[in-house]
Amino acid sequence: MFLAKLQYWTATSTPRNAQFFSSSSSFSSSCLLKCSLFSSFSSSSFPFPSPTDIVSDTAAAVADVVPEAEDLLYPDVSISSTVKPVTAPTLLQPRVVVYDGVCHLCHRGVKWVIKADKYRKIKFCCLQSKAAEPYLRLCGLDREDVLRRFLFIEGLGQYHQASTAALRVLAYLPLPYSALSTLLIVPTPLRDAVYDHIARRRYDWFGKAEDCLVLKDKELLERFIDRDEMIDKRRSDK
Repeated sequence: MFLAKLQYWTATSTPRNAQFFSSSSSFSSSCLLKCSLFSSFSSSSFPFPSPTDIVSDTAAAVADVVPEAEDLLYPDVSISSTVKPVTAPTLLQPRVVVYDGVCHLCHRGVKWVIKADKYRKIKFCCLQSKAAEPYLRLCGLDREDVLRRFLFIEGLGQYHQASTAALRVLAYLPLPYSALSTLLIVPTPLRDAVYDHIARRRYDWFGKAEDCLVLKDKELLERFIDRDEMIDKRRSDK
């Protein structure tokens, strides 16, 4: 019984195996034929263009069609001397102190901050200059408000006055000065009461100048956003 089954399986599988080996042999012969053809074709004298030749020929063709290619890529634009350059509008800057420029006490405070601010984070503007006007409009204040309490514009939509402004300025200074900003925990009405008491008597105690005191300290002008205006005013007064 077993021998009969073995003979049947052998008889039925032989054609398939023969077909498989026949197709494999045909495939191998086809591959060998293609390889020999490719080898003979590669070794023939037929000239294949190299990538360098292709690029060179393309560049030459472009140069023939457009002889002025370099002029199109790099045009020679001459700037007329009669055309005035367009100047960008002045933008409001952050971290600006607007203060009473004729107050001796205020001027001393500004000089102290400039000396302590070694990273040059704080900028200044005299209340008496025109450059202060857009900052006042931004905060909805007038000059009388800032004469009573100086103004610190920390950023867009953030401004402070009086004692809070002073402590926020200190927060931008390096240690140990920035540690004084912890006094913000003191209630604002108490802090501002002390500030207002000194501010009302500052002219009597420390004096008042006729013009912005920073003009006497030229080395400080570079920290002022209104320095050009003050320099021009000083020249016109001479």
